[in-house]
Amino acid sequence: MSLNINEIRKDFPILSTSIYNKPLVYFDNGATTQKPRCVVEAIENAYYQVNANVHRGVHTLSQRATDLMEESRETIKDFINAPHSREVIFTKGTTESMNLVAHSFCQQYCNEGDEIIVTAMEHHANIVPWQLQEQIRGVKLRVAPINDKGELLIDELEKLITPKTKLISVAHVSNVLGTINPIEKIIEIAHSHDIPVLIDAAQSVQHLPIDVQKLDCDFLVFSMHKVYGPTGIGILYGKEKYLNEMPPYQGGGEMIGHVSFAKTTFNELPFKFEAGTPNYIDIIGSGEALKYIKKIGLDSIKSYEDELLRYCTDELLKIDNLHIYGTVENKCSVISFLVKGIHHYDMGMMLDKMGIAVRTGHHCAQPLMDRFEIEGTVRASFAFYNTIEEVDIFISGVKRIVSMF
Repeated sequence: MSLNINEIRKDFPILSTSIYNKPLVYFDNGATTQKPRCVVEAIENAYYQVNANVHRGVHTLSQRATDLMEESRETIKDFINAPHSREVIFTKGTTESMNLVAHSFCQQYCNEGDEIIVTAMEHHANIVPWQLQEQIRGVKLRVAPINDKGELLIDELEKLITPKTKLISVAHVSNVLGTINPIEKIIEIAHSHDIPVLIDAAQSVQHLPIDVQKLDCDFLVFSMHKVYGPTGIGILYGKEKYLNEMPPYQGGGEMIGHVSFAKTTFNELPFKFEAGTPNYIDIIGSGEALKYIKKIGLDSIKSYEDELLRYCTDELLKIDNLHIYGTVENKCSVISFLVKGIHHYDMGMMLDKMGIAVRTGHHCAQPLMDRFEIEGTVRASFAFYNTIEEVDIFISGVKRIVSMF
């Protein structure tokens, strides 16, 4: 199915904004996506019509709010094809989901000297939580290398596996390189050694269909604000067998069974990991966002975004002294680049004066920058509401800046 981009763009009022009297070209979707009207309206309606604390009241508003929140959990379960809604945990983002797994998994399963494997292309959210566990529990972080194209070296990853390996945690899609990692193969290798796998889907779930049962991944995390939903909502999917054994990440209300000063017991899944009042309003908006995506269709979205990626890549490569980081065939809609002699901040600020929003810097992936011996890049990241015409404006902007230098 081809997308009607003009009609889709009407769902996103911010795309009609002007920046410095120029039409906004928003190419910072890897950082956060814009929100369709239906999501904002769902949030507004929830505040105006059903706002009451969930799971705790016998009164009608509380029950309605609870029902809407749990409907969103079901929507998310269906979106990733999780077996049970109780395996879907709400957090405040990918980062908190990662920290939850790192803390609780290592507390349950790891001893001093045990090892966690990540890759050289990981976001800081899939590095620092494990480093904290290095300090707390003495686990060791091992890093699978990549080649100059930004491709994970699977054979080298497999060589890192030892009897002390407790978990492999890997990005599905690199937020810098756009590389789509072969997570099916990684999971197959890991499970052949009885090692669970955590998938960071923050940069993939909005672009690619994900079926956690087909993948057989053990954990999967992502953020709703990158999937056209509200900020402050993260998703952790975990297999029930692990979530039942892992201790709670935080303590407080909702996650308890019974509390006394002598002993506290914990609630059943998923509430065991959802201490305190959840961000139920934005959870309701999150369900609406995924319904919107499903209506458009991820296959159609991927096909169209691939077209944008190919076209923009081809046009950028025509520019002298421009180097793209991440040149594998199998990649998602992200292009990171540098132009010789032009600092990435300068490029980003000058593009902004032309109404073009891109991301500059290390993209929370400093070890990856070290791998390529650079400080940062300019990153353009696409969504299905972007257009070929916007790519042309972006290319013209880059050419203009290059000519000025």
